[in-house]
Amino acid sequence: MRKIMSIAVAGAVAGASLTLATATQAAADQVPRCVKVRKFFSQGGQRYVRLTNLCAQRPACYTIVIPHQADPQGRLPKGATKDVRYGTTAGPRALYVKNVAC
Repeated sequence: MRKIMSIAVAGAVAGASLTLATATQAAADQVPRCVKVRKFFSQGGQRYVRLTNLCAQRPACYTIVIPHQADPQGRLPKGATKDVRYGTTAGPRALYVKNVAC
């Protein structure tokens, strides 16, 4: 009976340490979510997106995802807001803006 209990406890400890290691690795792989979309708009035949960097300590990098086109990438200085032109009104609209590692 003691042997069965020790095996069960060892299995529980190993499972807990594996879960903790996986969660730590997943947290380390995530990119900080600094770039926030404030507005999508068109002006003078061009499409723009207004982006804000919410991180006050570091610059933020982003990718604008557009269907069937190369995705424009960029960088925002810390705490900045910027209107980014990503295409013409004849082309497709952006689907979303993705935070990426710099």
